[in-house]
Amino acid sequence: MEDNTPFSIKYWAEDDKPREKLMLKGKSVLSDAELIAILIGSGSRSESAVDLSKRILASVENLNALGKLSLQQLTTFKGIGEAKAITIIAAMELGRRRGSEETVELTKITSSRVVFNIMQPIIGELPHEEFWVLYLNNSNKVIYKSQLSKGGITGTVVDVRIIFKAAFEHNATALILVHNHPSGVLQASDADKQITQKLKEAGKNLDISVLDHIIITEKSYYSFRDNSIF
Repeated sequence: MEDNTPFSIKYWAEDDKPREKLMLKGKSVLSDAELIAILIGSGSRSESAVDLSKRILASVENLNALGKLSLQQLTTFKGIGEAKAITIIAAMELGRRRGSEETVELTKITSSRVVFNIMQPIIGELPHEEFWVLYLNNSNKVIYKSQLSKGGITGTVVDVRIIFKAAFEHNATALILVHNHPSGVLQASDADKQITQKLKEAGKNLDISVLDHIIITEKSYYSFRDNSIF
């Protein structure tokens, strides 16, 4: 049943609603109670989701203690049923697992050979062409890689808009284009050169550098930059 009381988050100012606040200002500005309120979704007729979350946190003192509560213990709080308790437990467990994982060192691109080492196991032996993009931060470390398209034996389609949309989404400052030649021929076609130039020009206007375009086969690779095509 929809909560239509004045306590309901739906009546709050837009900036005070946890979901909207996260979208507008980012996750870091939300309090612990607001983040938990997003998890549980709703409060009760007498208490908003945020106030309920504050009450739970006040009773356990911190997130570490909250993460140790059992399903039965969580459901003792008025307004927390099994579904909400399970959601909280799942979120706490994900946080625990994330904290226990070792931080993965990002690969820094120092040469075209590094790109080949990354991408050859992925596309080097495929029977069809695939076009991938490596997105880099301002230290030239790979923060994201994405398959842009998958084609037949003779080619693939490249969408410029999708490439730069992903660059903005991942805060990339540079990118490297990569595709494979199932034929084993290490030679840039006219189409390869044209799309590379098109992306370079688009990148200049958006302050995102296109550093290289690399063609990969099973055994070797061809770098536009190394061959002075850039």
